[in-house]
Amino acid sequence: MKWTLRTPLPRTVVMLAVSAFFVAVGFGVMSPVLPIFASSFGVSNFLIGLVVSAFAGMRLAISPFCRRISDRIGHRRTIGIGMWIVGASSALCGISGGYAELLLWRAVGGLGSAMFTISATALLLASVGPELRGRASGLYQGGFLLGGMTGPAIGGLLAGISLSAPFFFYAGTLVIAGTIAFTQLHDPPGMAEAAAVAPTRSLRQVVADSRFRAACLMSFGQGWQSFGVRSALVPILVVGALHAEPSWAGIAFAIAAVAQTAALPAAGRATDTIGRRPVMVTGGVLAAVATIATPFAPNLQVLIVLLCIYGVGSAALGTAPTAALGDAAKDAGSQPIAIYSMVGDIGAILGPLAAGILADHWGMWAAFGSGTAILVAGTVAAAMIPARLDRRNSEPETVE
Repeated sequence: MKWTLRTPLPRTVVMLAVSAFFVAVGFGVMSPVLPIFASSFGVSNFLIGLVVSAFAGMRLAISPFCRRISDRIGHRRTIGIGMWIVGASSALCGISGGYAELLLWRAVGGLGSAMFTISATALLLASVGPELRGRASGLYQGGFLLGGMTGPAIGGLLAGISLSAPFFFYAGTLVIAGTIAFTQLHDPPGMAEAAAVAPTRSLRQVVADSRFRAACLMSFGQGWQSFGVRSALVPILVVGALHAEPSWAGIAFAIAAVAQTAALPAAGRATDTIGRRPVMVTGGVLAAVATIATPFAPNLQVLIVLLCIYGVGSAALGTAPTAALGDAAKDAGSQPIAIYSMVGDIGAILGPLAAGILADHWGMWAAFGSGTAILVAGTVAAAMIPARLDRRNSEPETVE
């Protein structure tokens, strides 16, 4: 079939985006309440932070085994079971009678999250050809972003009822998402037979592929900056440096999320028509420039503009690297996808810790500068992708 910009995306991709929306809505409702709920057990700030980190830590620990799980039972079942595990763990968090229980069930949630995140990415890439990977990645990311914007508003209402209510709401949205996975998603034809055959492309060949290395660097940079430095320090800038009300931090993030969501369709189309490399480079430059300028914003209006520029850059970095990953990991199984996910998790874990140390000892410019340096490194790596490999139907890069 001849591909055009009007070619519809497969139903599986659309349903993945719908399930992503429900996951993100629930997470957006629950995550702001989690530290407050943990503090209700009278523990230290370190132990409160440990509850937040336990989820990402378990994701990182279980990621290497997700390929074997999905190869054995299929992507559809792995996604559905993973979502239901997170849902059950969230409900158990809500009825925890002590800190140790809360920590345990939050960690269990990370196990389920790794299962559905890696399998969903693998299914997304397996459901479309290289000519549609940008649009598919953009739609999938859009589901998460729309859910992420909706969740906090609902969470504020639920928190007023009870601190445990958001956990039960999150459990409900995960049950819905898991049900969608079981009833609406479909593994690609011949997947079971393909899983029984050894990959024809080795991990060594994938790691040597310039597209894979650039995608992983961008994933690490996004984890470090978006989920680490930006989330941890922008609220401090809003209150401490710009002397605005704390609520403006949430408003600024929401406006930036709207800009990012609006840019996703164009980023997806550009990834499929122009190529992965120019979109990754453009996104990296925008994100890096906005990042280094953020701590010097003279007022709230400029800060919001910079966050919106970063959001547009993130839209590009949420589509092109995933498409490049799919190109490089063709015929190599799910292991490269697990590595890609793990690299992003490592950035999200290390980013807040490093940002805090750098900000305490050298100032905000050093913390944001660390994120800028990683984004620049990813941009340089993307710029070095050979032109012959940046075509929609290019073959994997081989190692002699």
